[in-house]
Amino acid sequence: MQDKEEERSLINVENRLNKEGYSADFKVTEGSLCVMGTEKKYSPEQVQIVDFYRFEGESNPDDMSILYALETNDGVKGTISNSYGTYADAHIDAFMKQVEDLGKNLDKRNK
Repeated sequence: MQDKEEERSLINVENRLNKEGYSADFKVTEGSLCVMGTEKKYSPEQVQIVDFYRFEGESNPDDMSILYALETNDGVKGTISNSYGTYADAHIDAFMKQVEDLGKNLDKRNK
């Protein structure tokens, strides 16, 4: 039996999303969202944020991360994660901010 902490872990959420079809692994390179293992690249205009999940480390505030569930305009579904603070990838932050600024996030909660 899994405890509540484990159910909310990054790995378990990724596994659940993978079962829901979010199987592509994305990365941000040179201002584009890329599907790892392929040549596919997307601009912020071609990407929607379907949902996001925040995770906080129990013992260290620097262990905070966010996982985005994304869908591209041609139907590719996948995830990308990033850390907060010192360990954050500025390229991912900048790309996701552009997507949000375009109003391309389906999740309308205030950030």
